[in-house]
Amino acid sequence: MKPQQAPASGLSGRVRVTLEMIKFEHSVFALPFALTGALLARRGLPAWRELFWIVVAMVGARSAAMTFNRIADLKFDALNPRTKTRALPAGQLGVGFAVGFTAVSCALLVLAAWELNPLAFKLSPVAIAILLGYSFTKRFTVLSHLILGLCLGMSPAAAWIALRGDLSRSMLLLGAAVMLWVAGFDIIYACQDVEFDHSLGLHSVPRRYGIRAALWVSALLHVGTLALLVAVARMENLGWIAGAGLAAVALLLAYEHSLVKPRDLSRVNAAFFTVNGFISILFFLTWAADLLSH
Repeated sequence: MKPQQAPASGLSGRVRVTLEMIKFEHSVFALPFALTGALLARRGLPAWRELFWIVVAMVGARSAAMTFNRIADLKFDALNPRTKTRALPAGQLGVGFAVGFTAVSCALLVLAAWELNPLAFKLSPVAIAILLGYSFTKRFTVLSHLILGLCLGMSPAAAWIALRGDLSRSMLLLGAAVMLWVAGFDIIYACQDVEFDHSLGLHSVPRRYGIRAALWVSALLHVGTLALLVAVARMENLGWIAGAGLAAVALLLAYEHSLVKPRDLSRVNAAFFTVNGFISILFFLTWAADLLSH
């Protein structure tokens, strides 16, 4: 039976529950890469107005994507023991409010794009379609991990477009690196739900190929991430600080994979949330230091 909790009361209460539901603090995964794209676009610190609207766009994009994902997956979340206590299946939050929150978040993204430049504004519906469309991909394709990666991988390219009005090859490679990184850790996270996914016919790499093979796929994707980041650093003529950051990222990725074993998934959350949060912040700080020092 679906666990029921007291519904959140008042607008502020419902917003608070919504932010808890979408793990708002995990914006740390994508925002540093968008800010890195902005720094590379300007070869230094962008104007504060530009940074403000980039942050607004990123917050709007992630909030819309995560809230819509909770709406689309409501039926599955209510059946999954790991997710049945989330706000929507537990009755803390109504679907109508979640839909409204998604719409407002999309509007924030479009407004920010309008404030940044015409090309960003024209492309904002495409970004929204990808962000919301991801929520349905697990129903029909094992490539859902890569599509989730694309949602976050758009961030550095989007920041570059917002500031330059065009797109460079290095930003495409940086976006691809983020896509592989996210897909890799999403595969690790999906290992928790193999039996559930199998029972409902949902698609994932662990469900299709087994946990042991999935962890190898994840590791290979992260090797690809590092290779692409090295290529971007060379193309952008970055120095030793960025190189040291990449070395630290490599060590953290190795540590992440050491935490999870085919027969022991007890530390998946540490690998997923903690380590990847450190990776994104460390990457941004070292690359920003390198750019600003020159």
